[in-house]
Amino acid sequence: MTEVRKRPTVAIVGAGAAGTLTAVQLCETATRRRTPLDLVLVDPAPEAGRGTAYATPDPRHRLNVPAGGMSCYPDDPGHFTRWLCRHGEPTVSGADFATRHRYGAYLADTLAQAVVRSHGTVAVRRLRTRAERCTGAAEGQAGQAGQAGQAGQAGQAGQAGQAGQAGLAGRGGLAGPGGSAGLAGLAGLAGSAGPVELHLADGGLLTVDSAVLATGPAAPTAAWAPPALRASPRFINSPWNPGALDAVGEDTADVLLVGTGLTAVDLALTLARSERTVHAVSRNGLLPQPHALGPAGAMEAPNWPRDLTLNALRRTVYRHVSRSVRTHGDWRPALDSLRPHTARLWRSLTPEERGEFLAGEGAVWNTHRHRMAPTTAESVTRARTARRLQVHAGTIADVVECGGQLAVTLSNGRTVRVGWVIDCTGPGQRLEDPLWRGLFETGMAVPGPLGMGVATRDGRLLDAQGRCVRPLFTLGAPRRGELWETTAIPEIRVQAATLAQQLLAPPARRAARRRPVDGLGLPLSTHAEAATAYRNGLDRVLKVRAGAEDVFARAVALDPGFALGHAALALLGHECGAAVDVPRALADAQRCARERADERERSFVDVITRRVQSTDGDRALLRHLDTHPADALALAAAVPTIAFSGVTDLDDDYALRLVERTSPAYDGHWFHTSLLAFLRQEQGRLHEAGELAHRALGVEPASGHAVHALAHVHYESGAHEAGRDWLDRWVSGQGRGAVHRAHFSWHIALHELALDDPAAVRRRWFAQLAPGRVTGVRALVDSGSLLWRARLSGNWQGELPTSDVLDSVACEVLERPATAFTALHAAVALTAAGDLAALRRLRDHAAGADPVQREVVAPLCDAFAALVEHRFHEAAVGLDALLPVLRKVGGSAAQREVVEETLLYALVSAGRCDAARRLLDARLDRKAAPRDRRMLAGLPG
Repeated sequence: MTEVRKRPTVAIVGAGAAGTLTAVQLCETATRRRTPLDLVLVDPAPEAGRGTAYATPDPRHRLNVPAGGMSCYPDDPGHFTRWLCRHGEPTVSGADFATRHRYGAYLADTLAQAVVRSHGTVAVRRLRTRAERCTGAAEGQAGQAGQAGQAGQAGQAGQAGQAGQAGLAGRGGLAGPGGSAGLAGLAGLAGSAGPVELHLADGGLLTVDSAVLATGPAAPTAAWAPPALRASPRFINSPWNPGALDAVGEDTADVLLVGTGLTAVDLALTLARSERTVHAVSRNGLLPQPHALGPAGAMEAPNWPRDLTLNALRRTVYRHVSRSVRTHGDWRPALDSLRPHTARLWRSLTPEERGEFLAGEGAVWNTHRHRMAPTTAESVTRARTARRLQVHAGTIADVVECGGQLAVTLSNGRTVRVGWVIDCTGPGQRLEDPLWRGLFETGMAVPGPLGMGVATRDGRLLDAQGRCVRPLFTLGAPRRGELWETTAIPEIRVQAATLAQQLLAPPARRAARRRPVDGLGLPLSTHAEAATAYRNGLDRVLKVRAGAEDVFARAVALDPGFALGHAALALLGHECGAAVDVPRALADAQRCARERADERERSFVDVITRRVQSTDGDRALLRHLDTHPADALALAAAVPTIAFSGVTDLDDDYALRLVERTSPAYDGHWFHTSLLAFLRQEQGRLHEAGELAHRALGVEPASGHAVHALAHVHYESGAHEAGRDWLDRWVSGQGRGAVHRAHFSWHIALHELALDDPAAVRRRWFAQLAPGRVTGVRALVDSGSLLWRARLSGNWQGELPTSDVLDSVACEVLERPATAFTALHAAVALTAAGDLAALRRLRDHAAGADPVQREVVAPLCDAFAALVEHRFHEAAVGLDALLPVLRKVGGSAAQREVVEETLLYALVSAGRCDAARRLLDARLDRKAAPRDRRMLAGLPG
């Protein structure tokens, strides 16, 4: 009999930031690996994701890390910034400091989306109660929830339309069906003492295979407070508890905050009143330092001494900080460079040295390492200047209550009379809640180094004998004694991802079997249904048909672990402006490639990663094709045609040689023949290009590449009437499903421009090329450039509707384009609009972008700016100098011709008619065009 294995069950105790990040990683890893999982979140809070830190609704409470450092995903740092842009803050950047409440909403939404995406693989329940005790369980009970789902607590919440809640903000829910019996259980637990039982505050019992104790920081103990203060109703021990500050808010009496860290700063802002003085006291009287207003530069970490004692570490760090001040005028780059090394450095110290560090440098480290947002720092400075915030160094020596107020005597001799004293000393040293106390008492856990947090090995709890026996894990603040810096999101998200890898079994190794293949016979690491969707998407890309991103998206929905599907989506989003979250798709592709992909697929993911990140992408692509010449999607990306910008930083004939070299792998396939046709026309071998295009179309009439090649043959040979009529018929027939149908319409309009038919150009624009009919990058490349060329040649009179084009394109694309080809057309559109400010911003971006943008686009923006400012001679000189290197931006000669036409306009406007005449003669020698003959005849002299 075949044994049916139960679905493994993981409980996460705590649904604040650490628990939410762990749940996100578990959902996505299980889905990617197709490992069925039951996931239970145990927390009494009304909403997952907020915890204490992100529940505050006060808009003055801001994160103390810029948005660019607060992504849920360590391999997708811009995720939070993009979320903010999609949720009402379109101009936010990674350097901005969001509110804590917004970040809580982000965590909750990210978890909800992860739950929805895991539907069918991961069943998620949310229990609104506390776990008060943890004990071992009898073997064989794994995966059974016992009495955990108390009546009325769990409900159905798995519908995609309920993504905003997905059972996470309410009492509980089941996201996804129970599904079939799971595959492998939890990894790394062989030899453990078996499952564990969580005893819940509502009387329930939850038996699980593994538990992650994401309980956050230890609760404050107020052990520092004199007995008289602890007994006073005017002492607030837990200011973040709901309603804890209501009475203070209604009062106008002065307030004393005990502690001067980030908690005190937030409360000082909340409690600020014009008639109130807020006092803050700590042993050192140090407030957190502010973040810099702008980036101060980056530094490499110093070379650490071999004998890393505390004294040697001090000397090294102080020298490093001095070097930072000399180099950058700021100490922050030095401290920031230490962040990846902090845990290792902490572990290298002896217990005695760690204690010495905490006593001597701990406060200085905290105030410099954990900083205030600049706007917060500005508010604090204003309050201190107005004496509404007064900071004292000392401790509380005595407290006397009289007349409804507290007379608090400080150790420095000063007495302040306040209505309230609020504990802002931060988390306690030891984990004292019932769950942890029980674990310590039974020896299932022991305190961490220096009594801080809990002892772990890679996040797994150590027992009293120093063994990892029980399947109990933790992350974040409870690992403080082990790691020191472990309470910030950048550290916790890495720990969460690592835990997901530990907890879930690696992808099962299946017996050798025949894998499905793509349209050219290359094997795919996925199942048959996802492979069918991928083949459909690849076929659409090769034919230049619409909807490729939709079927690629279907492929990864069918198999979230399909690396090639994610990489294809990233490529389409990056190169073609498809509605794809490119960094997210790229991160998914990288995760999947590490877990389940063959060498070709891993190579392709690496190529797309390098291409998106502008790190040697062209050469990586060519190396990939040397090894895998039959990879049609890679070949399409390498050849600059209608779909992709192609390789850009190599010599002009390399793409042609590449297509010729890969010919044996395709054996006359229509796609390869279509590419060769396009490149032959780029060589000027127009007759041969036409024959190749007709041959490809005879096999596949919908081949967009072949049609594109033929459109160029007609244009470059001067067959404008025949080209216009043939292409118009194709666009109305086979071309109806073309993804770049507007580009074919643009080709027809080029013929009409060359024929000097302004009425036809205007009709074509409004019928097929006006924004609304064309959007995004295509509107920029086709519609924008056509308007400018029509204006330059006198074929468009009156107001130029360039603002419509610019409004249809995202600001990111216009001013921070990812490719030189897009940047060229952004510069053209901004010039047509006369937008000098945006043109200069584009120039600044290009100057710091990839080599082609630096070499070509940045000086092109300068020349266009000169044209807008009527410095025509200077514009002409700049444009003329760029013609020999213009090919590096990619695209076709017909597209790059817009620069030559702008040069012609600049020459005529500058009165350099002889130079304009020579240029027009050269153009007419290449191809006949009534427009050019008319312009030549109109030149004076």
